[in-house]
Amino acid sequence: MSVKTSFAFLSCLLASHLLFGQIIDHHSITKDTALARQLGADEYGMKQYVMAFLKSGPNRSLSKEEATRLQKAHLDNIGRMAKEGKLVVAGPFMDNGEVRGIYIFNVTSLEEAKTLTETDPAIQAGSLTMELRPWYGSAALMKVVEIHNSLPQKEF
Repeated sequence: MSVKTSFAFLSCLLASHLLFGQIIDHHSITKDTALARQLGADEYGMKQYVMAFLKSGPNRSLSKEEATRLQKAHLDNIGRMAKEGKLVVAGPFMDNGEVRGIYIFNVTSLEEAKTLTETDPAIQAGSLTMELRPWYGSAALMKVVEIHNSLPQKEF
């Protein structure tokens, strides 16, 4: 899963939800209750997730080779969690600040999200740390990985 593409897709999805959600006549939309059940949606089409803010960790002074190896392992771990259905969205922030990126986990407990973050090689190496927050968002995010996998023409 491409981290940049996932972040861009999430940004577009959230922006369109916020923008168009205000002007769509929700009564004229046919509701898909089977899809809502499949995605774990509540009566509002929403569900609980855990969002992780990836922050710069104390161990940022790696050689170029070490940083490249660690980044590949980090991306491989993201792909594994996405395939398992535990990670819905992942992506970096583009401003090179202290908060480096986000994960949105398809879990409802901070404990399970913490266990998942501890599998990240960048966390294990101290290159990143995580701040975990419970989050309520559209159940449609559950389709991001499926849609995303049909988009990239190149892999990282």
